[in-house]
Amino acid sequence: MGSEGRGWNGAAAGTGDGTSGREEKPTTTAAVAAGTPADVPTSAASVDITLPLPEMTPHIIGLCKGSVKGWSSLDSSCFSIETVSGGITNLLLKVSVKEDNGNEFSVTVRLYGPNTDLVIDRKRELQAIPYLSAAGFGARLLGIFENGVVQSFINARTLSPADMREPRIAAEIAKELHRFHQVDIPGSKEPQLWNDIFKFLKKASALKFEDNEKQKRYETISFREIQDEVKELKDLSDLLHAPVVFAHNDLLSGNLMLNDSEGKLYFIDFEYGSYSYRGFDIANHFNEYAGFDCDYNMYPDKDAQYHFFRNYLQPDRPSEVQAQDLEALYVETNTFRLASHIYWALWALIQAKVSPIDFDYLGYFFLRYGEYKKQRESCFSLAQSFLSELRNG
Repeated sequence: MGSEGRGWNGAAAGTGDGTSGREEKPTTTAAVAAGTPADVPTSAASVDITLPLPEMTPHIIGLCKGSVKGWSSLDSSCFSIETVSGGITNLLLKVSVKEDNGNEFSVTVRLYGPNTDLVIDRKRELQAIPYLSAAGFGARLLGIFENGVVQSFINARTLSPADMREPRIAAEIAKELHRFHQVDIPGSKEPQLWNDIFKFLKKASALKFEDNEKQKRYETISFREIQDEVKELKDLSDLLHAPVVFAHNDLLSGNLMLNDSEGKLYFIDFEYGSYSYRGFDIANHFNEYAGFDCDYNMYPDKDAQYHFFRNYLQPDRPSEVQAQDLEALYVETNTFRLASHIYWALWALIQAKVSPIDFDYLGYFFLRYGEYKKQRESCFSLAQSFLSELRNG
């Protein structure tokens, strides 16, 4: 779920591959404190995301002038701004400049939605972006401001859920995910999944809604039950000793882009990125096959998963992957499938309270937690049988 396009009928979004260049010095020390490179200009300025675009425009132009080399002296009339996506968390804008020689260059400005810091660790995100960018992932970070970032523009189309299910594209996603998981991000390598889930649980269990109908629906939730489920699932998944990697954690179709002419696939938007479990990142992606209609019947079958796993485990020689490695990753992924549902269910409860966006987050909670309960028995049984076979040799 996450930055753009998540929900029943969300809009997809993209960022970009285009202009580059930076100012020599940051305007504040915020980026340095957050672990980002000192050559990325930063500003304490913020933009009111609730304003209509024409009223935002002067502020957006000012931020871009301070972030992109060579733009500071341009007249404001040289700029054009269009909305790329208004997701359920962020607003993404494309800012373009036409130079005297007729060439047009573009950047993207991502504005964070209100209260998103309750579910997103911005310091963690900003620390990771430069290293992921250096490894060829996402857009380059050009500037940071109080409630957003300026990034390069990627000339590519956003994938649809149907694209992700296409075998050729699924293989490319698997290969890129393998490469993504090799990136080393400085700092603690401790997996954050369960820490984040327990933080979400604590926040989600202490809400109060002014709307009486929402409050009644909320009061039907048993947080004791959810806590017990989380603990049991954590204990089971710990027995699998899943590899810990730097995970994207939000690999839905809206965060995948493809330049068809170049055959280049892009991962974008690393807001939820953290060290986590390999199987969680893959399972979270598979859950997104459900698309905006949240049709979890679209979750890939075993053959489709094995196709993905072969390309993930051995990108150069997928046909040579050993059967036991496929089985182990299959069990790992389908155990963490449950964790993905709980993670986004709790996320949705917090959003139901704090987000100003007109979206049925409470309904999304019940949808995801209901899917957790529907899949629980089969996923637990799969893991328990696998572990029993390992113990018995």
